[in-house]
Amino acid sequence: MQSLFQILMMILQVAQFIIFAHIIMSWLINFQVLNLRQPLVAQIWDGLNRTLEPVYSRVRAFLPGGLGLDLAPLVVLLVIFGLRIILTNNVEFFY
Repeated sequence: MQSLFQILMMILQVAQFIIFAHIIMSWLINFQVLNLRQPLVAQIWDGLNRTLEPVYSRVRAFLPGGLGLDLAPLVVLLVIFGLRIILTNNVEFFY
């Protein structure tokens, strides 16, 4: 059962990394450091968007509109951090 705990923590860590990569890449694209006309950048950006958009769209349905900011990545990161805390505090159930 300890391996189940480690697998769950690894999945949450990979999800966290993907979200951070998406956030940083969106900043770099908005500040024109990266150009979407480059094929590799466009492929990575498209892959990240296709991966995260189903999660973000569900979160955006609960967030109030018209704020001018996309808070969906922040909410998803907070949920991931919360899940990691819950798993860590209940690690004895995995033994």
